[in-house]
This record gives sequence, structure tokens and C-alpha cells, in this order.
Amino acid sequence: MSREQRGPNEKLGAVLALAGISNAGLARRVNDLGAQRGLTLRYDKTSVARWVSKGMVPQGAAPHLIAAAIGQKLGRPVPLHEIGLADADPAPEVGLAFPRDVGQAVRSATELYRLDLAGRRSGAGGIWQSLAGSFAVSAYATPASRWLITPADSSVAREVNHSEGSGAPLKVGHSDVQKLREAAEDARRWDSKYGGGDWRSSMVPECLRVEAAPLLLGAYSDEVGRALFGASAELTRLAGWMAFDTGQQEAAQRYYIQALRLARAAADVPLGGYVLASMSLQATYRGFGDEGVDLAQAALERNRGLATARTMSFFRLVEARAHARAGDAVAAGAALKAAEGWLERSREGDNDPSWLGFYSYDRFAADAAECYRDLKAPRQVRRFTEQALSQPTEEFVRSHGLRLVVSAVAELESGNLDAACEQGVRAVEVAGRISSARTTEYVKDLLHRLEPYGDEPRVVELRERARPLLMAPA
Repeated sequence: MSREQRGPNEKLGAVLALAGISNAGLARRVNDLGAQRGLTLRYDKTSVARWVSKGMVPQGAAPHLIAAAIGQKLGRPVPLHEIGLADADPAPEVGLAFPRDVGQAVRSATELYRLDLAGRRSGAGGIWQSLAGSFAVSAYATPASRWLITPADSSVAREVNHSEGSGAPLKVGHSDVQKLREAAEDARRWDSKYGGGDWRSSMVPECLRVEAAPLLLGAYSDEVGRALFGASAELTRLAGWMAFDTGQQEAAQRYYIQALRLARAAADVPLGGYVLASMSLQATYRGFGDEGVDLAQAALERNRGLATARTMSFFRLVEARAHARAGDAVAAGAALKAAEGWLERSREGDNDPSWLGFYSYDRFAADAAECYRDLKAPRQVRRFTEQALSQPTEEFVRSHGLRLVVSAVAELESGNLDAACEQGVRAVEVAGRISSARTTEYVKDLLHRLEPYGDEPRVVELRERARPLLMAPA
């Protein structure tokens, strides 16, 4: 299972010692990470001994899984060169860089776009198969700090470099940018209604490769370039959000990092804050509440005096979600109060960005309910969930399904088993109409909470209704 022998890999041995991982322990971690992506690996302590003592290089995704396994133990990303495996396929590291130079930023983003298409064509997760377990919240530290220090590039005007492509030079105009913005608007609508896994939503990576990449590599003035980077950032953030919704956390992280870099080139500070808020929500969802707070506060810090009241409200709401996940009830309550205050100050005529069209009081109430769910305050959950569910849901089907699950959890924790099952049945019905791994995970969590009541007829009925959803391919 190893393809090369070069002599002892002292770097790998040293990092394993630093992380306190035995040969058997590393083999087990790598096999487990592979299994998470449907890969059947059978490494053992002897395999690891060969990697270390004889310098053998394992095939396929294994070098990246080794780096991911060690990175999980150390709590930080581990690049391949640090473990002496730099000559392995570098593709899975694409998208993690946040270049200072604009030209390098263009190359970093377009390289990621090409990589994702290759993954989709190869089927069953494609290149993302080899990224098993490689999400590391610490990878957001450098992008966030660089964005805070310099939220805008001095100039993004670009002349065509003929060596970067073939054919006639592409001169980019505002009409080209408008097409990207329209694509982003369509994608937002489909995503909200059908989930990130719907085939119409999954066309976003294709749009990035076919439409956005050639434009980014074309020629444009500073004015057109800023608009182009902004539209590309919106689409890239959407690709990340859809990957997040379908459970592809590693892909989402790379899209978010590139979206933040593009927003910086666009000099669009509110959009950059929106990307940071998306990063924060992902970190919070993955259980990294403290890091989620940092990312949300980074979004807030640069937007003071710049963003609209409604935008600031959303950023404070995201901060509250992170505080709640971290178990800080006082900070969460303060952030929720601030979010509600900003929302009350917003006005119909405010120049709110188009990407914030989803945010209104019912979304505030829905997230407030999730905050109180994490803080184990069922009365508050019920109060806010009732408000969240009182609004029409035709446009935001996924959100409605998530709210129903949160409502079911609140009913259960209040001792109302029948009401919990009733809401659970409604949630399953909604979840079955969309393609969203996140919604399915919420349903799974509800069923787990209902396990102590497994013999109750209403619970049995709910479990049977959910079975097709839980057995559906990811």
C-alpha cells in the first residue's frame, strides 16, 4: 500500500512523538478518517513503522489523512512538508491560502474552482474524499487576522497575461459582472427552498469554474475589478454555504477562505463580515464556540459605522449563537439584546445588501430559539420558536424544517412528548422535500433525544416516518 522507499522519515517520527501518537494509534486514526469518506483502509502499526523507519510513502489519500489525524491531535493544521510527505499530491491543500498579493489571490481562487469540478466529475465525493477529517478551525486564524489588518487592497486593476490562458484577451465589463450577480441571486433562492444538495444549487461550483474564473483571469479596470471580485466573493461564499449544508465541511472551509480574500479585493467590508459570520456559524456548528465568537466579533469590528443596522443585527445574532454554544448565557443574552436593538433600528429604506434579503425578525427569533436550546432554557425556546414559525415558509423551506426540529426539542425538554412527536413528524415531512444534510442531522439529534421513550407509540411512528430520510444516500 506504499509506493516509494527513501530512507527514514525523521520528520514524521518527530511530529508523532510531539503529538504523543503511537504507531497503532495513528493507523487507527487514519483508518477511521478514511471510513468517514467511504474509504476502506487497513493500515496497522507495521504500516506506520514502514512510513517512519523506511520512508515509505502511502498511496492515494493516505498522506493527507495522516496530516489530518495528527492535526486533530495537535489542534492545528499540519502541512505535508512538516511530516516529510511534501511530494504527495498537493491538491487537497488548495484553497487554504489567504495570499497578500491580488494576483496570487486570483490564482488561489481559480485553482480551487477547477479542483472542485474535477471532484464532481469523478463521483462519490471526488477530490473531497481525500479531505476526510481535515476541517481545522485554526485554519481561519490567518485569514481573519489579515482581513482585520487590511480589509481592502489598494488596486485590483489587471492587464491580461497571455501566458495564463489561450485565445483572445478577455476584457471584462459591468455586464459580465451583472451575470454573476444574477446567478448568485438565483442560487440563493434555490438553496433556501430546496437545500444545498439540490441539483440546481450544485450548479454554483460549475458557474465559478466556467463563468467566474475566466473573468477573474481577464483584464479589467479597478472599478470593474472591485465589482467582479465582489460578485465572485458572493458566489464563492454560496458554494461554501451549500457545501456546509450538505456536510462537506472541508470544502466549505476552503470556499469561505477564498470568499473572504475576494471580498477584501472588492473592498466590500460588509460582505467580508458576512463571510466571517458564515465561518463563525460553521465553527459553532462543529462545536468550536469560542472560535465562533472570535470570528463573529471580527465581522463586527471592521463594520462599525459601515454596515447597515440590519447587517449589524445579523452579526450580533451570529455572535450570540457562538456564545450560547460556548455555554456563556450572560454574553449570549447581551448579544441577542444588541441584535434585537439593531433590528428595531433598521428601516425599510436602508441600503441593505442584497445577500441579506433572508434576514427579518422571524430569522432572529429562530436563531434566538437555538441559542436558548443550547443554553437548556426550554421556555425561551418555545417562546421564540412560536414567533419564528408564525411567518410564511414557502420561500425558506429548509429554515422551516430546522425550526420545527428545534420546537420539538423544546417540547420534549418541557415534558410534552406528544407535542414533541407532532412537531417531529412535521419536520420529517419538510426534510423529505429538500436536500440538506444539516436538516437530517437535526432530525437525527431529535431521535437521539427521544431514545429513552423508544417504546412509546408516537416515538415509534416518528422513527418509522424518518427511516427513509435517514437511509437516503448523503
